[in-house]
Amino acid sequence: MKPTLVACILLLLVACQKQKFDVVIRGGTVYDGSGKEGVLTDVGINADTVAFIGDLSGAQGKKEIDAKGLAVAPGFINMLSWAVESLMIDGNSQADIRQGVTLEVFGEGSSMGPLNDQMKKQAQEQMKRDPETAYEIDWITLGQYLESLEKRGVSPNVASFIGATTVRVHELGYANRLPNDEEMARMKALVKQAMEEGALGVGSSLIYAPANYSSTEELIELCKVAGEYGGMYITHMRSEGNAIFKAVDETIRIAREGKLPAEIYHLKFSGTENWNKIDSVLAKIDRANQNGVKITADMYTYIAGATGLDAAMPPWIQEGGINEWIKRMKDPVIRKKALQEMRTPTDKWENLMRLAGDPEKILLLGFVNDSLRKNFTGKTLGQVAKIYGKSPEETAMDLVIADSTRVGTAYFLMSEENVKRQLKLPYISFGSDAESPTTSPVFLKTSTHPRAYGNFSRLLGKYVRDEKVITLAEAIRKLTSLPASNLKIKKRGALTPGYFADIAIFDPAKIQDHATFEKPHQYSTGMLHVFVNGTQVLENGEHTNARPGRVVRGPGWRSQSNSER
Repeated sequence: MKPTLVACILLLLVACQKQKFDVVIRGGTVYDGSGKEGVLTDVGINADTVAFIGDLSGAQGKKEIDAKGLAVAPGFINMLSWAVESLMIDGNSQADIRQGVTLEVFGEGSSMGPLNDQMKKQAQEQMKRDPETAYEIDWITLGQYLESLEKRGVSPNVASFIGATTVRVHELGYANRLPNDEEMARMKALVKQAMEEGALGVGSSLIYAPANYSSTEELIELCKVAGEYGGMYITHMRSEGNAIFKAVDETIRIAREGKLPAEIYHLKFSGTENWNKIDSVLAKIDRANQNGVKITADMYTYIAGATGLDAAMPPWIQEGGINEWIKRMKDPVIRKKALQEMRTPTDKWENLMRLAGDPEKILLLGFVNDSLRKNFTGKTLGQVAKIYGKSPEETAMDLVIADSTRVGTAYFLMSEENVKRQLKLPYISFGSDAESPTTSPVFLKTSTHPRAYGNFSRLLGKYVRDEKVITLAEAIRKLTSLPASNLKIKKRGALTPGYFADIAIFDPAKIQDHATFEKPHQYSTGMLHVFVNGTQVLENGEHTNARPGRVVRGPGWRSQSNSER
């Protein structure tokens, strides 16, 4: 006689009561990531896997954690991470681990592979300017880069899109032209290789040169390849301001003709004159989803974005890379033409200086030159323009020339009301759009956007607990199962037996961001314990120095293998 289902469950419960686990998390409010409210229960971990969720009052753990009064959630997924270099410098990923992030997703337009000899040489030359942050480039392809991170040792898991910009530079350099048939074929072959190595899809960043030299048709062709492997398209659109309607239409067209889902990076409405476009844009996204073209989006929890002074200058002056860009700015005739374009309203390119509307809303964050770093970090472009006795536009050019970089910059562009409306959208997940630093001297010498230290804790503290914009259960869904589903990642993004034990345990009453624009290098607090692949990387709010992070690969790679990593 076969045992009934009820009898089988009872036998399993009895077995678990007597069982020993590597880790038992007791008495926490467990959120499975589905959006359902939390349940007071226990979690058992064996090796790298969630082994059991339920009453474990009679079980034993080699390590036990008292989670009474705490939230126990799946580890958070950072949908837009720029920790590609900070993890090479320090693999502990302190800023994000202390917020519960267990997976960093890279690839906003640029990716760390594939590299040709010239690209590798340029990267090595750039690193010579700041030897403290230099690292060995021991890879060529994107897959090899991710494997290099895992071998070096990193605390979080890592994954990446293949950058459309990187593929273009690999074949065309920084030329402002369309690829010919042979070049296009090679670009598609690079995407194919990356997808088979585990890339999640194709990423673009279309307001920047040389990314914005790509045509819609070029991107569609690359996306067709990614779509064949089950990947997605993810994009920093050509416009988040004056031409945002066209930009959304382009994104939808690429998804439809490329036959793959698409996600909009850091959905926002830049410039006060564009804040009221939110209803029309959301309606476009809703219609696309109703018509079978899946469109999702992510965001960060601030009204200021951060990029560089390149986003205040016309794309044509930047053609050929930083050296050619500087040459043109030094030419009086070309400089005059560019300055005029910087001061003229347009929807032909995205001018964040004009969208900010005031040079006092443009904050200078990142220099390589020691003198500029010392004198101007934390000052506004307006303040430095007064020191120089020049216009803000001329000052921006002079700073790029003096630093030989695009100069890291924060632009205050968005509406708090729109931020709160976006938080409620069912398809919104979250990305820091930042590195994951530590508060060590190598990182402290350069300022950063506070989102590098506070994006996720700010969501849980300010917007969930304090302002009650969304519930804690819904916020956890948007941080976990939603992005995991969009990325087609298996066995992550949920607290479910058989899934990898990526777990964040925090105090909902105390989770708090502390980073500000004036003092950004401040860790968040309230995250107490974090596990990555069953290994504890945060214990009682302190990093354990464990580095169990693994490469998480996309659906194209899984089609080549039986592994479920």
